[in-house]
Amino acid sequence: MRINEDQLKKFILDSGLVSKTDLEEALGKAKKQKQKISNVLLSEGKITEADMKRTEAFVLGIPFVDLTKTKIDFSVLSLIPEPIARNSNIVAYKKDKDSLEVAMLDVDDLPVIDFIKKRSGLKILSRLTDDASIKSVLVQYRQSLKAEFQNIIQKESSTLNKKAGENGEKEAEKSVEKTESELKRMAEDLPVVKIVDSLIFHAILQNASDIHIEPGERELTVRYRIDGILHDAMVLDKTAGAGITARIKVLSNLKLDEKRLPQDGRFKIEQNGEKISFRVSTLPTFFGEKTVIRILKETSHGFSLETLGFHGEGLERIHNSLKQKTGMVLATGPTGSGKTTTLYTMLDILNRPEVNISTVEDPIEYQMPRVNQTQVKPEIGLTFANGLRSLLRQDPDIVMVGEIRDGETAGLAINASLTGHLVLSTIHTNSAAGAIPRLIDMGVEPFLITATVKTIIAQRLVRKLTATKEKYFLSPAEIKNLAKIVDLDRVLGFLKDEKIVGPNDTWEKISFYKPVSSSEFEDGYSSRTGMHEVLKVTPAIKEMIIKGSSQDDMESQAKKEGMMTMIEDGVYQAVLGVTTLEEVFRVVSE
Repeated sequence: MRINEDQLKKFILDSGLVSKTDLEEALGKAKKQKQKISNVLLSEGKITEADMKRTEAFVLGIPFVDLTKTKIDFSVLSLIPEPIARNSNIVAYKKDKDSLEVAMLDVDDLPVIDFIKKRSGLKILSRLTDDASIKSVLVQYRQSLKAEFQNIIQKESSTLNKKAGENGEKEAEKSVEKTESELKRMAEDLPVVKIVDSLIFHAILQNASDIHIEPGERELTVRYRIDGILHDAMVLDKTAGAGITARIKVLSNLKLDEKRLPQDGRFKIEQNGEKISFRVSTLPTFFGEKTVIRILKETSHGFSLETLGFHGEGLERIHNSLKQKTGMVLATGPTGSGKTTTLYTMLDILNRPEVNISTVEDPIEYQMPRVNQTQVKPEIGLTFANGLRSLLRQDPDIVMVGEIRDGETAGLAINASLTGHLVLSTIHTNSAAGAIPRLIDMGVEPFLITATVKTIIAQRLVRKLTATKEKYFLSPAEIKNLAKIVDLDRVLGFLKDEKIVGPNDTWEKISFYKPVSSSEFEDGYSSRTGMHEVLKVTPAIKEMIIKGSSQDDMESQAKKEGMMTMIEDGVYQAVLGVTTLEEVFRVVSE
């Protein structure tokens, strides 16, 4: 069913969708670039995708369907698994006794049609659709799965409650004293397995980073952390708690009958070809054991410093520091601020056949080819310090230390950078300048810091606005209030330098954006990006370190030398429409 290009050109011209001049220009470019005429017209905005797909459908002699306002029954929708629908841009929308109508962007994708035919046992009738329709239907997958998930929870927890009732209230009260074999039997109970599997599946579906399972006096609360914000997922009966905790302990190889002490464990699953690692932590609380599961997608890749939110002078400083053969590059910020992702992105840039890269981490969050990654195991004596000491004997060129937590690790990392290695690491401080007094507090001599530390990055993560955002302008009163928090003249200078705004623009003419709720994203945000400050340890900063100058003085000097502070970067990204001012101030306060 290949599209006849001549027929397509003729129909586009006859329909009046594109002028003859525009069509001839596009034909010339298509021939020169060896592309399809449809791709050139779409990329230049000469025709909309919906019109192009309708035209292609007419030329092919197959129906075009618009599914943007169509509610599809989940029994039909689920005939094509969501990952295949998303990756192959194909959805099932109508089923008859012996046939299934599917809407797709590429009707020549015969392997996927053949797969669905074998899977469903039905005759497949292909229909052409557009990108907006596919996106609209993919949202329905999430909504339908959420409803199905709630049904599983209600059904299975009612089964658990019934069992608890049959055993009597006294038995339920004695559940804290259950033996290990009883707990194991409970963990293997089918309703418990289904609930835990559903909890994990739904968390992955929503791109959650953590699952919190919290026992209360009368109920069990489950919360998901999505884009850095905790959301209530559901409330279960308290009796479900023991079985769910036991199931998670079995998966992560923890002691089932140990409820008085905190425990840490791990387990892995593979879903749709993606390896996902889970880090489990249990903690005794007044009403029972609280469980937190950190979700780590090991095969995450494709990041670049630009996609992480770096730009301008800060981006240039990082690239320059990565060209060095020795020295230290530090990423700072609180837990969950994306420090490790930044380090992995830098490692990806440095990962070439001629260099040997070794890391010591806790945990190994992403697996990288050609990088020797070592997992810290404190329980057997493999600490950051011991691991670093050992890997320095492995002839590395570049070393990544997951975190500098103590004086011993700091001393070894400094020594490694002095002896011909480029060292990347993280440290917990609130600002880039704050890393220097933190290292001194760990016992590192100031002259060693000046000799080794090249660049310090501080960062936070802010939620990104979706495409449905709403533009607005600040009032004079709002501009005045904003000026009390951030140096607006400096931010305007950065915006003009990077040609984001015009040379004569003022804050009254610069637009900001508000989130707009949609069926897919209730709060108007989706995923996160970083806001950063990148401090270069210049001769002036080195002199201040030796003199013992304060953190504030060093930050002032860094600003004079062109450093954009984190809050300035936040306002800069709010002007770009990446995020909102409210989100910036939620994450960073000065």
